[in-house]
Amino acid sequence: MTGRWQTLKIKVGLASCSIAAGAQKVYDALSSLAAEDVQICKAGCLGLCYLEPLIEVYDDEGKRFLYGNVTEKTAAEIYNSHAQFSREISKYLVSNGFSRQERLILARCGEIDPESLDEAMALGAYEGLKNALAMTPDEVIETMKASGLRGRGGAGFPTGVKWSLARASKGDEKFVICNADEGDPGAFMDRSILESDPHAVIEGLAIAGFAVGAGRGIIYVRAEYPLAVKRLGAAIKQAAENGILGKDIFDSGFDFTIEIKQGAGAFVCGEETAMIASIEGGRGMPRIRPPYPAERGLFGKPSNINNVETLAAAAFVMNNGAAAYAAHGTDESAGTKVFALAGKVQNGGLYEVPFGMTVRDLIFEVGGGVRGGKGFKAVQMGGPSGGCLPEEKLDTEIGYAALSQTGAIVGSGGVIVLDETSCMVDLAKYFLAFTQDESCGKCTFCRIGTTRMLEILTRITNGEGEADDVQRLEELAMQVKENALCGLGQTAPNPVLTTIKYFKNEYYEHIYQKKCSACACTSLINYSIDEEKCTGCTACSRACPAGAITGAMKEKHIIDTEKCTKCGTCLDRCRFGAILVQ
Repeated sequence: MTGRWQTLKIKVGLASCSIAAGAQKVYDALSSLAAEDVQICKAGCLGLCYLEPLIEVYDDEGKRFLYGNVTEKTAAEIYNSHAQFSREISKYLVSNGFSRQERLILARCGEIDPESLDEAMALGAYEGLKNALAMTPDEVIETMKASGLRGRGGAGFPTGVKWSLARASKGDEKFVICNADEGDPGAFMDRSILESDPHAVIEGLAIAGFAVGAGRGIIYVRAEYPLAVKRLGAAIKQAAENGILGKDIFDSGFDFTIEIKQGAGAFVCGEETAMIASIEGGRGMPRIRPPYPAERGLFGKPSNINNVETLAAAAFVMNNGAAAYAAHGTDESAGTKVFALAGKVQNGGLYEVPFGMTVRDLIFEVGGGVRGGKGFKAVQMGGPSGGCLPEEKLDTEIGYAALSQTGAIVGSGGVIVLDETSCMVDLAKYFLAFTQDESCGKCTFCRIGTTRMLEILTRITNGEGEADDVQRLEELAMQVKENALCGLGQTAPNPVLTTIKYFKNEYYEHIYQKKCSACACTSLINYSIDEEKCTGCTACSRACPAGAITGAMKEKHIIDTEKCTKCGTCLDRCRFGAILVQ
């Protein structure tokens, strides 16, 4: 191509993950270069985290060019070639990564400036709220029921039914609450939506408020999400200034306001009653249910609670209709689900796919398979409350019923891929350590039960396992599941139970052979150097933080096992495959 475009727009993704990868520097570099007829625009997250920083060039004909792994240097190169002479640089172009996605919830993410109300409304923001306000609250609830939307926070309770319960409750005041307390390791669905399209969540919360009869909405978001809080606050202010929040919204007679409550980051505050206690100013601890929040919630008033993705989906339903949403997914699990794909996967990122897709397709087609040419070992689905699935379960369809039958869950959408270097006993210990540390301590079964389970797992990974440890773990796990006070405690044993179910041989190997085939449990492995492969390059000895490797230049090196901390630095630095881990 030759000849300069008449107009040009360049979007730079500026979410937390992209900024961490250097996107702000790319944006600043492009801004300093841009001519008057070239727009350098901010956008949210496209979800292709493995390609960050990302920029997208739009020409005057609407054609789009997506560039990945952009640096300040390559940004200038792209600008000088593409903006100045209309020549795209093919070596930096990337495929869009959306071929198997169905982006309903994420439709505006990466498309709009998250801090621009005009851009959001140009792509349909608040049309769903207008549609809802033209209906009766009962009609809105029936529309939600017809859509088949289920809560995306983990439990999968039907959204329309939940709204109807809150609406039926009597009270002089009601609340609707957005649960944005995303605490699962490896999960970043809520953060990305809040940072990239905060208006979708505001709209969904307002629709919920109208449906249940609430005049106040609260978004409970963890303080560790500063950019999400900032953009959410700006969006609420813009909506209020433009009559979308406040008195007599869209001349409907409906009054509704939203405020943000920042949480301190306790995992247990993702549980509804613990979150309510935190908003009220107390310690985040669950309470016995019933009464449920729909009957007696925040400040003793009827309250409806949905998570970020559920509310964004509700906005889509009211904008496009129940049938349009139900056309995606399956009869049992309607619509789409946003997954945060992380771990040992090639294309880590945020992906929205329809229910009914297999786990295999999510990992190998959408995610590009296992990184580094390693063999697939397992996938952890549903975060600390979920379970680990082996390769023989990869053809399971993603859905609430199908996944629960395997021992895993849809959960909030965290998916962690594990390769052959992962130890399943060590993984179970990792997740249990997380839930045990985050336990509020209110109930004995969670507080003490998870502690005892963690002690057993630690003993096994240290090579001190006993013959009946697996049986002890299973018995304790069932006691915790059946007697813990809240859902977080009840699901805490899931990673242990599923790893025992599908990888029991690894437990026995640790207990009886005092061996970890994955070479992940440091107490059961030793590092040494293969004299035949060692070239004496000194890369390992110079990098060893413990000073455990000796040897002169061009001479064979030796590892002092007494000093070796088994950190793996030498393995990473050796280019000749001379480091042995056994």
